[in-house]
Amino acid sequence: MAVAVERRQEPAADTLAFEPIVEARLVDKVYDTGKVKVHALRSLSLAIRRGEMVAIMGPSGSGKTTLLNCLSGLDAVDGGEILIEGVSLSGMSDVERTDYRARRMGFVFQFYNLIPVLSAVENVELPLLVARVPVREARRRALASLDLVGLADRAEHLPDELSGGQRQRATIARSLVNQPAIVWADEPTGDLDSENAEEIVVLMRRLNREHNLTFLIVTHDIGIGRSTDRIVRMVDGEIVGEEVLEVR
Repeated sequence: MAVAVERRQEPAADTLAFEPIVEARLVDKVYDTGKVKVHALRSLSLAIRRGEMVAIMGPSGSGKTTLLNCLSGLDAVDGGEILIEGVSLSGMSDVERTDYRARRMGFVFQFYNLIPVLSAVENVELPLLVARVPVREARRRALASLDLVGLADRAEHLPDELSGGQRQRATIARSLVNQPAIVWADEPTGDLDSENAEEIVVLMRRLNREHNLTFLIVTHDIGIGRSTDRIVRMVDGEIVGEEVLEVR
């Protein structure tokens, strides 16, 4: 909720570094088809610190993407509570959640979701134009975001003129253009060959370290998992283990 976040007193810098940016408290999610109920998340609790890079791993159907969707407010929960920057998602209206996602979150998906008739820079600036950022400022920020991911020289190219790795870089640039507090990534290397996948992992890690950008990444790729601060393992809608790889 925009007003609540803006009015909240800012903590000291040393406190901010250890404050959870995302917190799930005993979250339940049930999909009811009418014939069967699927418990996708079962009393799940999780905290992600500001600036942390976390991988969510587990077998297919374990609830990884459901967890990402619930934490980001794309999907409602059936029990428990989710806090983003100290604000409860359940206390926001649909409009407030949508506005919050547009201002404070970035999303990276497996299949890019780039509009094929728009150039890389036009794809990146689109969220800003939708948010009614002035055209000139939107273009400036889009070019800066492309430069951040090493794609400034391909700004005018259409998606079909980019390699798979370059398309994913454009997607990451788009996720960063609103200067988000957190980036959600769902199988970001799933459609890439091993060389491009490694480049994307290195890029995300660099952005995390240099800009203190929080990443939550759903992945089957242990290479991504080993590049993060922490691996959270899920089975049947529950967290069954965690592995801390780097203490921040």
